[in-house]
Amino acid sequence: MRAQSLTLAAAGAAALLVPTSLTEAAVALRPGEASVPRSEGLVRAAGLLTKTRDCVPVSRGRYRTDAGAAAGVRVCGTRDAVFWKADMDIDCDGRPTARCNRRTDPLFYAATAYQQSDGRHVNAERLPYIVVPGPSRVWDPRAHGVRGGSVAAVVYRDTVRYAVVGDTGPRDIIGEASYATAQALGIDPDPRTGGVPSGVTYIVFKNSRVKSIEDHAATVATGERLARRFVGDD
Repeated sequence: MRAQSLTLAAAGAAALLVPTSLTEAAVALRPGEASVPRSEGLVRAAGLLTKTRDCVPVSRGRYRTDAGAAAGVRVCGTRDAVFWKADMDIDCDGRPTARCNRRTDPLFYAATAYQQSDGRHVNAERLPYIVVPGPSRVWDPRAHGVRGGSVAAVVYRDTVRYAVVGDTGPRDIIGEASYATAQALGIDPDPRTGGVPSGVTYIVFKNSRVKSIEDHAATVATGERLARRFVGDD
């Protein structure tokens, strides 16, 4: 969560790869960390972007991408997903790491809205996740099957990466993802100077959820299956 979301937190808180198979071996990290598959991106960015070209709004208004910016982002919906097109700010919140801590990020907050299966806060440096706005009269993510652990496809240029919903942000701001998500997309992940001002599409599949929010291998497998259905390849 960035500066605008600190109050909310205190209150209570994937370049296109051409892999061969999702069955390629995963890299096992320390116990309790994400498993990061060596390959993802079987569904092409172009197919996902075609399906999100037209917007049927599900939000009652528009979101800002940053504090003080004009509200211009709508949340759109289909039968299977909700999506929005925005910037990407870097969320470094959660467990302190070498790249995400109070020294590297003056807005760092050592907690996230959703936790791992072991009860610990997620690791923004290791886990690809996105941030959704807190529920409001503009849009309540829960009403569209979006909650902690929901699976998302994030598209930037010709790159697709899969992530979970791992944190919540301000009720009026949208367009944020973890250090790991940005890095996987080839976006500068520095919490002070990184991110991009536009061009990111976030697609969250309705009523999807991985059992363990930290299991990135499961996120990728689920995301690929739902993305194929979304673009009509199933």
